Amino acid sequence: MILSGREIKNQLGNKIFIDPFLEKRLNPNSYNLSLHNELIVYNEEVLDMKKDNTSSIIKIPEDGFVLEPGKLYLGRTVEKTHSDFYAPKLEGRSSIARLGIFIHITAGLGHVGASGFWTLEICCVQPVRIYPFIDICQIYFFEIKGEYDKYKGGKYYDNQGIQTSMIYKELK
Repeated sequence: MILSGREIKNQLGNKIFIDPFLEKRLNPNSYNLSLHNELIVYNEEVLDMKKDNTSSIIKIPEDGFVLEPGKLYLGRTVEKTHSDFYAPKLEGRSSIARLGIFIHITAGLGHVGASGFWTLEICCVQPVRIYPFIDICQIYFFEIKGEYDKYKGGKYYDNQGIQTSMIYKELK
């Protein structure tokens, strides 16, 4: 079962943590998360799953930054989230999608117990100017049925910023 916006608010500071939280971002059954002012792009033309690919940071200026089609940008949310009781899911906002921007390629599901900022896998279908600190996606929460183990200590746990792929750690 998905939590309503009112229930998300009721659970804040208890079973759900969103920091910072602004009530104006609360929706009927989700909460809008915003885009930080940094992006990461990979430097290599061909990415290798078995290595830590090098990357560069791009600052998104106040007057915007133009995303290019065919390029992957890693971003992150301004908000840090955590719940030991609900499974979070991330989706793009329809207004952002209607500009041809994908905010996650396939990694929208979070694990119960996960804590940190959300890394966004951003790409677009045509050039589009984006701006820092815009509401770019929404998080919603599912109740978990049955006994479960909390996500603890994984390679992405308690991240402090944008994280590039760490699949290479599994392939050693």
